[in-house]
Amino acid sequence: MEKKANASVIEAAGGLLWRQKEKGHEIAIVHRQKHDDWSLPKGKRTAGEDWQETALREVLEETGYRAKIEGFAGTLTYTIDDTPKVVLFWHMTPCEHDLEAMNGEVDQVKWLSKEEVLDKLDYEDEKALIHFQTKARKGGT
Repeated sequence: MEKKANASVIEAAGGLLWRQKEKGHEIAIVHRQKHDDWSLPKGKRTAGEDWQETALREVLEETGYRAKIEGFAGTLTYTIDDTPKVVLFWHMTPCEHDLEAMNGEVDQVKWLSKEEVLDKLDYEDEKALIHFQTKARKGGT
């Protein structure tokens, strides 16, 4: 029997949350206890949200930081249980820390340099996004 194509797509958004420190830029990454992984903050869109609203909400819920979008960072695509997933990312800067806004999915938030992030992230596509974006940022974009 031929398998039918799955017409649904999981839509998600997230952020590359940057802050400037004396030694240079740092990026926030999160540890999700359910998956026991280190990743960029991201999550699924809910009904009525646009992509940027989802990204801001997910960054707030996973890092505890209200953020400001600075520009588009890129798109990742992959499959989960034969269902395609599309994740749009934005560059963000933190504006306000609100730990009460965190949703409990994340047990650790780390601010790391690009090199440390590339060593710590568990997903190669997220590493590639960071590598590309930090390279682009040095070039003035």
